[in-house]
Amino acid sequence: MAEKLSPSAPLSPVSVASLNPPQATSWERMRGSLLKAKWPILAIIILALITFMALFGPQIAPKDPNRQSLIERLTPPMTENEAGEIDYLIGTDGLGRDLLSRVIYGARVSLMVGFSAMLIGGVLGTSLGIIAGYFGGAVDDVIMRLADIQLAFPFILLTIMVLVVLGAGVLNLVLVLGVGQWVTYARISRAQTLSQKEKEFVEAARSIGARDWEIITRAILPNILAPLIVIGSFNVASVILAEASLSFLGLGVPPTVPTWGGILAESRDQLLGGYWWLAVFPGAAIMLTVLSLNILGDWLRDFLDPRLRNR
Repeated sequence: MAEKLSPSAPLSPVSVASLNPPQATSWERMRGSLLKAKWPILAIIILALITFMALFGPQIAPKDPNRQSLIERLTPPMTENEAGEIDYLIGTDGLGRDLLSRVIYGARVSLMVGFSAMLIGGVLGTSLGIIAGYFGGAVDDVIMRLADIQLAFPFILLTIMVLVVLGAGVLNLVLVLGVGQWVTYARISRAQTLSQKEKEFVEAARSIGARDWEIITRAILPNILAPLIVIGSFNVASVILAEASLSFLGLGVPPTVPTWGGILAESRDQLLGGYWWLAVFPGAAIMLTVLSLNILGDWLRDFLDPRLRNR
């Protein structure tokens, strides 16, 4: 018969370990959450493929995206030549340029503009938001009034006005789109900073003589990054759409640089003639990229929010 343990008998190390199972790390929880969700995995795969195209465009593009051949203009997709080979997988445009190569090169510009503008807006807005929330007073009033003034103007209209003055170009486009995004980050980081600076660990840091810069970078910033990362994923998608819209209007990058929005703009005159592939493929690239970023951002929001993680 098994010997009974008395209530006062100490628990063995095995019993204590069984009462306190090891906690999963953040990477393990993220991996487990991804394995339960199908759409975020698909979004990551699509974004990985598009990023691969952007990074290795010159190596994987079948032809020079700017090489013209008027004899082969408006060639439909999957058209075979006299030797029975397919020269243009998804056809050519009105100047006989390979559409697949132009879409691949367009990914480089769209992703570069999207992520660069997100970083500029994120760093600028987060810095100003933390300063406003931490110091308060007149500093907070000035920064928030500047944010209100910018929000009074429609974003695209303000961007068009600035680009008309500065001129089209990749650098101008990145700067304008990046600076135009700072308000969202500033408002969120300010609200989070107002909440965090009243916490006990911040008061403890002040009591031991920590400087404001140390408190901001070591105590506050790491604890407000989660919502900013989520906003950043959505922000990249909105910037890519804005870049495509501006390129469509002729205010983006120079016409010699292939972009998804520029390819759509060039197809306007041929669409009524039934040349559907000129708009379908660059449009599908924009749609898949933006949709994947939104799905990934939605999953990140649920994963990083403890209230939504186990829904």
